[in-house]
This record gives sequence, structure tokens and C-alpha cells, in this order.
Amino acid sequence: MGRYGPFPAAAGDGGGCLPLPIVAAEVALSIVDGAIATAAFVQLARIHRHNQLQGWTRQKIFHFMIGLSNIVFLVYFVSTIIATCQRWICWVHGCGFVLMASPQILLLASFLLLLSFWVDLCHQTNDEDEEDVRSHREALLDSTKTKPGIPPVNIRQRCCPRIQLGSRQKFVILVLVLSFVVMFAFAILIWVGRGENPIDSSLLKRVYLDVFSVVVLVLGGAQACYGALLFSKMSKVRSETVSTEKRKVASLAAVSLMCFSSSAILALVTNVPVLLYWYSTDADIIYNAVILFVYYFLGSSVPSGFVLWIMRDLPHRQVVERPTESRVVTLFRERPSTTQDPQWRTAVTSSNKALKSSPI
Repeated sequence: MGRYGPFPAAAGDGGGCLPLPIVAAEVALSIVDGAIATAAFVQLARIHRHNQLQGWTRQKIFHFMIGLSNIVFLVYFVSTIIATCQRWICWVHGCGFVLMASPQILLLASFLLLLSFWVDLCHQTNDEDEEDVRSHREALLDSTKTKPGIPPVNIRQRCCPRIQLGSRQKFVILVLVLSFVVMFAFAILIWVGRGENPIDSSLLKRVYLDVFSVVVLVLGGAQACYGALLFSKMSKVRSETVSTEKRKVASLAAVSLMCFSSSAILALVTNVPVLLYWYSTDADIIYNAVILFVYYFLGSSVPSGFVLWIMRDLPHRQVVERPTESRVVTLFRERPSTTQDPQWRTAVTSSNKALKSSPI
């Protein structure tokens, strides 16, 4: 069996470049990822112009990470075509691996971040809800003590706004950093394996791909489980806004499960993309090109595009004066805590919490 490993085995077939079907697949993927990245950053700019008082919100972070991951995917596909024709030695001995793994880690971190928000909503208790209301009321009471005519907006927060992170979001950041550390460690070993030593670079790539595929498979299952749990909790709240968010949660959980599971199983079975270019006939080349396109299209393009579609709505404008928030505080402050039905309190708290923090 002939091998298209890092470079073609024969110098005379195709001038040492990739076979045409594989080039066509990578060009198509480049166009798709370029369109997704453009849409993500354009929407990010629109969101920022729409409300410049807010800092890095959840919506902005998702648009940025998805746009960044798809840009790196675009660079990877274009570089693969160029590096193969130009016979870049660095490409086969670590550089190509780094550029292949980096956008996958960024996309994985994006959906882990989404999962962390869903876990927060699913595991919230009434005590946490009332604590949030109490801290929110204290913040509003503090803001009313400012001098008249001066907007209660801190200039430092306006220029360098802080991102409020919970313990699970900090865990996602830790996973992101550790993933890049492991990826660079594998890249160094692959680079060392180019010489005369017992290190097998192809085996290292397969091991990395298998481990990463298992992680993606688990992520798809966790996304589906917590999506179903959050859907059941939101079904108890009667609200048009919650009903819309509920449909978004269900559709996003289903897409995540189908896409991540399909791409992970495909990678485990075929060792895509690290050992894709083994072939003996033209039929094998076409088969490998189809696998390449399906793997990346289902594993990255479809989930990224669907998240952008779900988050396409612009957020509400933030104003300095917030009379509505004052009325909400008065509502919680004046309700009698001894005569109200506990079930009514739970319903009101859940409704207000669901309306205050969207799961998407």
C-alpha cells in the first residue's frame, strides 16, 4: 500500500502536492470556516456597538472563541495545502500538529464553558437564589447613595470591565490551559521523534487523537444530559421568554450530542485526521477526502454555526438609570415571608432567576 504520509511517496504524481479530492475537501472546509469566523466577529462588533457599557458578557466570549477557533481552522487547512507542496519539514514534525490541535481545544473550551453555565443553573438552590437577590439589593442600595447628577458607573470598570467568573468557569480555564500544555508536550515529543530514537511520532498522534476523541464524546453526552435536565426545570416556569430559551437549550443539546458523538466515533474508528492519507487506489483517496470533510464539518463547523445562530439576537441596551430594578427590589423587600405559600415563593424565585440569567 502506498502512503501519503507527510509528503507524496512519488515525486512525479501531482508535483508532490495533495491529491485533488483532498485539496477540494480542505478548500471547502476553509470556505465554511472562513464564513463562520467572519460572521462571529461581525456579530461581536455589532453586539459591542449596540451596548458599549457592558464588558465581556457571555455572548461576547462565545462569539470571540468561536471566531478565533474557526480562523485557526482556516489557517490550518490553507497551510496544509501549501506546506505539502512546499515540503515544509517543520510541518510534519510538530508544527502541523499544533495548528491542527489548537482550534479543536478552543472549540472544546467554548462548549465546556457553555456546559459550566448549564451546570450552574441546574444545581442552584433557593438559598443561592435569595442570596443573589440580597446581594443585588445591597448593590442597588449602595448605588443610590451616589451624588445626584453623577451616574453610578465606575470609570475603571467601564474601561477595563471585570469578567465575573464562578468556580466552574475557572475550572474551564484551568482545563483550557492544561490542554494546551499537554498538546505542546506531545508536539515536542513528535519533534524529538523525527530522529533515530524509539519515539514513534505516528503513534503519539494516534494516542492524542484517541484521548481527545473520548473527551469530546463525554462532552457531547454531558451536554445532552444537562440540557435535558435544564429543559425539565425550565418547563415548570410559565413564561414566553423561558419557553423560547427552553427550545434553544433542547436544540443545542441535540446538535451537540449528534455532532460530537459522530465526529468522535469517526476519529476513533479511522484515526482522522492524523493518519488520513494512506491510500493505494483513487477510490481510497476519494474515501479519505469524504472522511476528512465529514469529520471537520460535523465536529466543528455545524456546532459553531448553530451556536452563532442561537445567539444571533442582540442584547438589551444597558441604561444608567434603572427604575425597573428598584421596583423589583421593593417587591422582594415588601413581600411577607411568613404568610406566602412556599410553592408560590419557589415559583417566583425560579421565574425571576430564569428570566435574569439566560442559559444560552
